[in-house]
Amino acid sequence: MAGIGTAGLIVGILLGVIVILLGLLLAVSSGKAKPFLDEKGHALAGSISEKIHVNINGVQQGMFIIGKNVDNPVLLFIHGGTAMPEYFLTQNYPTGMEQYFTICWWDRRNAGLSYSANVPPETLTVEQSISDTLAVTKYLRSRFHKDKIYMMAHSGGSLIGIQAAARAPELFYAYIGVGQMSYQLQSEMLSYEYMVGRYKEIGNTRMVKQLEAAPPTMSVPLPAAYMKVRDSAMHSLGVGTTHDMKSVMTGVFLASWLFRGYTLGEKLALWRGKFSSDQMLWDKMIATDLTKQIQKLDLPVYFFHGKYDYTVSYSLAKAYLDRLQAPIKGFYTFEHSAHSPMFEEPDRMKQILQEDVLAGKNNRSDACTQTTRSCESN
Repeated sequence: MAGIGTAGLIVGILLGVIVILLGLLLAVSSGKAKPFLDEKGHALAGSISEKIHVNINGVQQGMFIIGKNVDNPVLLFIHGGTAMPEYFLTQNYPTGMEQYFTICWWDRRNAGLSYSANVPPETLTVEQSISDTLAVTKYLRSRFHKDKIYMMAHSGGSLIGIQAAARAPELFYAYIGVGQMSYQLQSEMLSYEYMVGRYKEIGNTRMVKQLEAAPPTMSVPLPAAYMKVRDSAMHSLGVGTTHDMKSVMTGVFLASWLFRGYTLGEKLALWRGKFSSDQMLWDKMIATDLTKQIQKLDLPVYFFHGKYDYTVSYSLAKAYLDRLQAPIKGFYTFEHSAHSPMFEEPDRMKQILQEDVLAGKNNRSDACTQTTRSCESN
């Protein structure tokens, strides 16, 4: 019998590797929501853990709804990016928020579970996202028989969430901005300056050259060469998604493929949705100056921000809240976090949610803890 040859052997090995990898991916792609179990291994009484699709403004949109007690207050989580769902990150970074809330981890229009190649591109706008947010809020209020709910919006989602809260404050007990955007173009400039300076300090001349070859400006679109290196440059310095996440490829991309709550097709849809939404939404989102658009909110407002966050500027968010008018407001610095304190410091996050947000206070905010005085009426 003739030998298969070197080329044939290589092809065979590659095919075998592909089959193994595909098998592994299928094994971690059940696409089912993980239930809460009691000490006997039975579904926890009164809990909820489901993955559903709901008609939101004429489009089927997906969400995970989870909580240990369905009678708890409802919290709507508005994920970041143009279309970057975040529930899959809880597999590696559990938040524990389900102890205090029934949480809706909604995948926004064209994101993750809500991705569809048939969604009209003209509906992929910030305005539509705000309208969808209010529609999801009304769905949750009706389903769980709540007069109001809480909203937590992260990063790119905070640009949408704060506008929704400003339009319909009567629907929400409080607005929580995590890594709150204010004026992202300015944030990109500050981030760029920090990264160039830091890479010069540590002697990484290669990264300095890459960054200096395409500096961002206060206009859109940002240089393609800058956008190509932006995420990796931030994560290498610990100022990206989390302070300890040094690679967006392993920390986010790989994590999405290993998340059991998505099917294989849904994992592919997640990235198709992100890349298509980036093309239509990114420039409009970063060019929005919220400090001019939203200067007052008629509900309690809380900003949670990591000290090491340069994905969205810590200093700009703090300055924004200082100027923002609200009946109660609080800024909370997370000393060990970058862009995602709910994943990085979940215990402190839970404490603030329980003692301040749910109580309608701000006693644990920076201003109050630094002056050892009550700030409840601020």
